[in-house]
Amino acid sequence: MALSLRCFLRSGKVTVRDALNQAMDEEMERDDRVFLMGEEVAQYDGAYKVSRGLWKKYGDKRVIDTPISEAGLRPICEFMTFNFSMQAIDQVINSAAKTYYMSAGLQSVPIVFRGPNGASAGVAAQHSQCFAAWYAHCPGLKVVSPWNSEDAKGLLKSAIREDNPVVFLENELMYGVPFELTEESQSKDFTIPIGKAKIERQGNHVTMVSHSRFVGHCLDAAAVLAKEGIECEVINLRTIRPMDVECIETSVMKTNHLVTVEGGWPQFGVGAEICARIMEGPAFNYLDAPVTRVTGVDIPMPYAKILEDHSLPQIKDIIFSVKKTLNV
Repeated sequence: MALSLRCFLRSGKVTVRDALNQAMDEEMERDDRVFLMGEEVAQYDGAYKVSRGLWKKYGDKRVIDTPISEAGLRPICEFMTFNFSMQAIDQVINSAAKTYYMSAGLQSVPIVFRGPNGASAGVAAQHSQCFAAWYAHCPGLKVVSPWNSEDAKGLLKSAIREDNPVVFLENELMYGVPFELTEESQSKDFTIPIGKAKIERQGNHVTMVSHSRFVGHCLDAAAVLAKEGIECEVINLRTIRPMDVECIETSVMKTNHLVTVEGGWPQFGVGAEICARIMEGPAFNYLDAPVTRVTGVDIPMPYAKILEDHSLPQIKDIIFSVKKTLNV
């Protein structure tokens, strides 16, 4: 375990980067079929240092810079960015996602595709896209989108143990952010079930649903709104597919209002799917106002910082949408 991680553990705080590293380290130690491959993951310790120290500990056969395919093993495939996953999307969707079904359940595909997803900072249109809705559209895949260090560790360990292909969408801007970790979540046996959302903040006026980095934006917006007497319930989806619709429905039945927040584009997005599920289910009759979506702007990401900021949801945008939904 890296020195920096040991120091964080003593203080109770662990960055998202180190939580991911710890999850892979523990699972590679637990199961010798688990291995990591991807661009610069070995000798360079990973583009974002998520795989730091693993090559020195496990060697060339289990931390591999060159793409390979080995039946019977449990690979973790790192994309330097999910924008580059477009070069592999045929294999992810037409091979990995469909093999179990097309083999009548005889051949499982235990593989994790992981790496940073969504907008970073100052990298323009070709490197600033959220693929949550893209991959979540496809049956056969499980799609995970963690927010904090606990999510990152517990969900990645579950993804590695999963017998089906998992697309694990991290966020580059979250890698260096430290979060408190409980003693339980620091255990080598700690996992978080795929497909279960988490209520990060209790409230009774409006439900906010988000995933990845924008969960933090929702919590910040909720803190501001609380000073004005508006109590927001904030749901961290954690998993995009399968989606924990029951958690969202239960919350909406309590608050009677719903706002979805995401960094992706609006058309056919995660928020759009949530809207459809609520409209089709029992929670629809509990709504006192239309569902409001807060999304990225429907354009390729500009390079200029001021335009980039205006292309992604900001805390003020979430606050405005909540007040609009509540008609206050």
